[in-house]
Amino acid sequence: MSPGFDNQLYLEKQTQGILQRIKRFPDKLYLEFGGKILYDLHAARVLPGFKPRAKLEILKKLKNQVEIIICVSVPDIERKKERSDFNLTYDDYVLKMYDEFKKEKLGKPQVVITRFKPNTNQPVTETFINKLKKRKIKFYIHHFIKGYPEKIDLVLSQQGFGKNPYIKTEKQLVIVTAPGPGSGKLATCLNQLYHEHQKGVNAGYAKFETFPIWNLSLKHPVNLAYEAATTDIGDYNLIDPFHLKKYRRKVVNYNRDVDVFPILKKILKHIFKKDIYHSPTDMGVNQTGLAITDDSIVRQAAEKEIKRRKAIRTRNNDSGKTRNRTEI
Repeated sequence: MSPGFDNQLYLEKQTQGILQRIKRFPDKLYLEFGGKILYDLHAARVLPGFKPRAKLEILKKLKNQVEIIICVSVPDIERKKERSDFNLTYDDYVLKMYDEFKKEKLGKPQVVITRFKPNTNQPVTETFINKLKKRKIKFYIHHFIKGYPEKIDLVLSQQGFGKNPYIKTEKQLVIVTAPGPGSGKLATCLNQLYHEHQKGVNAGYAKFETFPIWNLSLKHPVNLAYEAATTDIGDYNLIDPFHLKKYRRKVVNYNRDVDVFPILKKILKHIFKKDIYHSPTDMGVNQTGLAITDDSIVRQAAEKEIKRRKAIRTRNNDSGKTRNRTEI
């Protein structure tokens, strides 16, 4: 299919967007990295011209400023959740990510095991910890916080984030990534912000986003293809109500970010002593839509992807398969 997306323009625009966000938080920026960071095959299918390793190329452009934290949660490790594109469990994919980043001269990432419960039988997690030790990969354990994120006073206390270790970082831009959704990226970012501000460091937070594309319509095939890809984890797109109220502009976001935003806004205000974002869309760095050069080609590719996803889901339902993997 002919290109409908300018990959080089995307690299330039997204890199500029990150640098502009760094200027808002010059001490340090924690950038939560959503989507597939190493090989984004979904983006390559719905945006003909998008290179699967484009996001990695952006990090390489910023490598002198970047260091990386990889999160993985105990529940996902224990149930052996998989990445469908490589048929690897999340814990094994963490090791793959570590090796890829190291090979690309992006330093030695640190690993955070999230939602750990002491004195609980977690045999697969213990095996993973032993692998990290054997390979001399620096790792941290962040405990499950009962009441997170709703009980803000508890979360932002010595009994909440204060119980978790501070992850020492030296670079201005800290990428917080994971094998897939639900790994604890946001909690890790907030944990770090709590500790940084306790130390007097004015660190900030933002999200690297690809889908849904905020400046396309809600029913644009590219955004519908994102919904088709995330049905298994219950994601769906909607108009960002907070952005609409503040700016009188309709933009697209998705349910998890919209649902958590009121609590997240309170947490950030507690840390920063002021509002730093007025909508979940404000938090995102997402220039993907600006690199679409032929909307008709992109629409055609996205519609094809929706049909592909539907066929896969039908086959799985017919065969009685249960899924324990990330699809997008």
